[in-house]
Amino acid sequence: MYFKDRLEAGLALTEHLRKYKNDYGIVLAVPRGGIPVAYVVAKELHWPLEVVLTKKIGHPFNKEYAIGAASLTDYFIVPHEDVTDEYIKTEVERVQSRLRQMQKEFMGNKVSADLKGKTVIIVDDGIATGNTLQATVNVLRKANPAKIVIAVPVSSSSAYEKLSVLVDEMIAVLVPEEFYGVGAFYENFKQVSDEEAISYLKKIMDKKAA
Repeated sequence: MYFKDRLEAGLALTEHLRKYKNDYGIVLAVPRGGIPVAYVVAKELHWPLEVVLTKKIGHPFNKEYAIGAASLTDYFIVPHEDVTDEYIKTEVERVQSRLRQMQKEFMGNKVSADLKGKTVIIVDDGIATGNTLQATVNVLRKANPAKIVIAVPVSSSSAYEKLSVLVDEMIAVLVPEEFYGVGAFYENFKQVSDEEAISYLKKIMDKKAA
């Protein structure tokens, strides 16, 4: 089984999320690929949609290896002996500066929602390693949401196991035994442009304002 595109994947994912429809919640999309998927979920649940404004903080000797993550207002770090406080301070400032740019780019002047007491559903188009989402969950938990749910159309089994123990529920439509990358499970997996991502976010915001 594979998905025609991210919108079809969003519909398949929504079937697993309808039980949350009456919760006080918000959908957080991982930009940019997760935004079309999350758009469908938010539209079907009648929930607000925002982007995940967190980014991983990489190890100084291997930037792909996440040692933590930062949000606009907070950060989470797993201590490492060879990582200095000065490095962490510099990286947090750099990441938060980029997040402020992303907030303006994707959300304009809209202030990010308070997550306290809400059911937060984090949506991406798929998960390979889960390292960045692991760090993201840890920083989002500091905002005191009622529940954190990760929902994706496809996940590797290793990422599924890793993330399941961190959140209230981990949902993946597909957890294939053989995983060759997220794009292998989509007929159309073209890159989502900034303009396309913004248009999906605007559709939900306009609907809420109407």
